[in-house]
Amino acid sequence: METGVRLFAPLGGRTVGGDDVAKSVRAVALARMLDQVARGLHSMGHDGEMFPAQWAALRYFASADSAKCTAMELARFQGLAFGPVSRTVRTLITKGYLRKAGSAGRGRAELIELTASGRRLLVRDPLEAIREAIEELPEPEKQALASALELTLRAIHARHGGGEEFES
Repeated sequence: METGVRLFAPLGGRTVGGDDVAKSVRAVALARMLDQVARGLHSMGHDGEMFPAQWAALRYFASADSAKCTAMELARFQGLAFGPVSRTVRTLITKGYLRKAGSAGRGRAELIELTASGRRLLVRDPLEAIREAIEELPEPEKQALASALELTLRAIHARHGGGEEFES
């Protein structure tokens, strides 16, 4: 894949752990590749009837603990304001992909659940292309990718004032 950025940069005969290291992965190249992956996924998320935020909401409600299946919990999970998230949830209810499932206690928040139509739609989830690519990686590479992405997410949350724990 051509990224327009050299992926490796010479280290000048440096050793790491006793091994000669001729190259180092350039952080700027990796950041740009990650940006391309994110943009590609975002673009794939614009599918005639759905938008990326709607896919993200469906994924959340498909996998979250039922007690956390509220619009407020989705907003917290995504680190977004409640208003836009609430509109996304209402839109998905109108489309028949989500439904209200009662009160989340104290009558304040409504529990939300996926409908059968929502489950069927998730079969076409654009995230599946990424899952399939990751599935092909050897286990040590999956572990390295998981660690790197977790660190990256923590840095993003810290920089943007979130600082909250995220669920992986």
